[in-house]
Amino acid sequence: MDEAVGGQWRSTIAAAQAGDRHALDELVEGWLPLVYNVVGRALNGHADVDDVVQETMLRAVDNLGSLRDPDSFRSWLVAIAMRQIRDRARRRQPVQLDESAAREATDFAELTVLRLQLEGQRREVAEAVRWLDDEDRQLLSLWWLEVAGELTRRELAAAAGISRQHAAVRVQRVKERLETARGIVRALDGACPDLRELTTRWNGRPDSVWRKRLARHIRGCGYCGDTREAVVPAERLLVGIALVPVPVGFTLSLALGGKTAAAATATATATSVGWSAKVMAALTQPAVAVTAGATIVAGGAYVVTQPPDAPPARAAAPTAASTARPPSSTPSVTPTATPSSSPSPSATKKVDLYGTVVDAVDQAPDPNAEPAALPRRPESGITSTGGAKAVMQHRGERVTLSGQGYVLVRWQIAPHDRPGGLTMPTWTGLKGKIFHVASGGGRRMDDVVGDGSDGGYVTGMGGPDIGYTVLPDGTQQMWQNEYFYLDGTVTLNQNERGASYGLTVMPSSWDKVTGDVRYGPPQGAIRYGLVRDNGKDTAPVPQYVTRQTPADPATVAQRSRV
Repeated sequence: MDEAVGGQWRSTIAAAQAGDRHALDELVEGWLPLVYNVVGRALNGHADVDDVVQETMLRAVDNLGSLRDPDSFRSWLVAIAMRQIRDRARRRQPVQLDESAAREATDFAELTVLRLQLEGQRREVAEAVRWLDDEDRQLLSLWWLEVAGELTRRELAAAAGISRQHAAVRVQRVKERLETARGIVRALDGACPDLRELTTRWNGRPDSVWRKRLARHIRGCGYCGDTREAVVPAERLLVGIALVPVPVGFTLSLALGGKTAAAATATATATSVGWSAKVMAALTQPAVAVTAGATIVAGGAYVVTQPPDAPPARAAAPTAASTARPPSSTPSVTPTATPSSSPSPSATKKVDLYGTVVDAVDQAPDPNAEPAALPRRPESGITSTGGAKAVMQHRGERVTLSGQGYVLVRWQIAPHDRPGGLTMPTWTGLKGKIFHVASGGGRRMDDVVGDGSDGGYVTGMGGPDIGYTVLPDGTQQMWQNEYFYLDGTVTLNQNERGASYGLTVMPSSWDKVTGDVRYGPPQGAIRYGLVRDNGKDTAPVPQYVTRQTPADPATVAQRSRV
């Protein structure tokens, strides 16, 4: 029985089949994480994951009575999930899958790294999954769980619809391709000049063509092929690894066919949360209104959520797979949807004023528009662990700032070194207050600076000959100089992953900021600067700031509450 679902689940399944609503809730709650991991990894976090998980659980609940052997429940459930994954692939065109994945995905590889806090070669394995084809990723989603102890080989074969002998052959092939992909991830994190030259025209999005090109380069390159540490087989790295938690905000409603809805992932919150949006939408449909009404009386609909002390939600990580997109033909005036100036506070909980107003995406002002007056805030001086001028060029470098005054962060974007998706720097361990007060340097980094003849740059973000640096969706476009006002202590982290960039961090002053933003086209700049400060606590709080000190600074949410 240890190889199947366990005695506890056998009795729960039997009770659910007999019509026990609480047992059905318990069953769905207990097995949702497994289904979410199978589907999420197979689809690499595509926006359709929620729908495929929902359909899988609906079908399982609807057909539970047809299950003859409770011991086969796990393989039966995973087989349903795999059928839904394949059906979804048949319903969609391959081109649509690729394009929408690039725009909509919450990259499951990145989610795995962040939620499970993977480091070193475990992190490398998770990131290598991006380089696999859809069919290999589907089988990998099962093999990963087999190695982690969540599935048996018998269950893997049954879910894949093949014999155990055939499963052994296919798994071995996937393992070989995964090792090739690990080599690519390792090489891209290195400093091989020939590889950087090769990837100049790469858009940063993993695909089969570039996988073959990069693998071919690695096989013939002494630098990339020289592994600095012993490579541990993937199966040894994945033994005992936990399931990726179902994320905050994921909802599951089963208010169809008279069935109860899924219980919450955390039983402590199951009885206190309200109806999910999907359940409420279902209630408005005449076809389900009667049976859903019975479900309301039974009290069996819950939002799948996390307990209040769970880690905060993270904005989509700036990975090459999810951020690469072609630049606008007029990059300095690209219209962009502007999010709300503040996160929506709870209707029942009053929040402090400071920290509820954060940076929002905006358009470049008219080049000749002079900036507003910069409010003068108290200055007692800023001390920096990096000294008067801290230069940060590599991931993991950081500088801690303390005191009361202005700080300059000067950007150096380097797509000629490595283009693609940019992982933004983050402000962590904030004590006190910090504001984004002004932008200067005479230009935004997406302003046109040439015709490509000068090192390949057309804008400060790159050009067609050298590639472009691409910001995560919703990120404020940086200017050459960004100014912040600090009253307290904070650490600025360089999180370079993918696109190459550097930061220069220096204490500044009100006089210097004012002089910079007022230097405009008449003096030779592309545009005047921009004053963002209103002198109050409602001034913009920079994106990617937190009072926490996460183990990985790159996990700071884009629109944090401070």
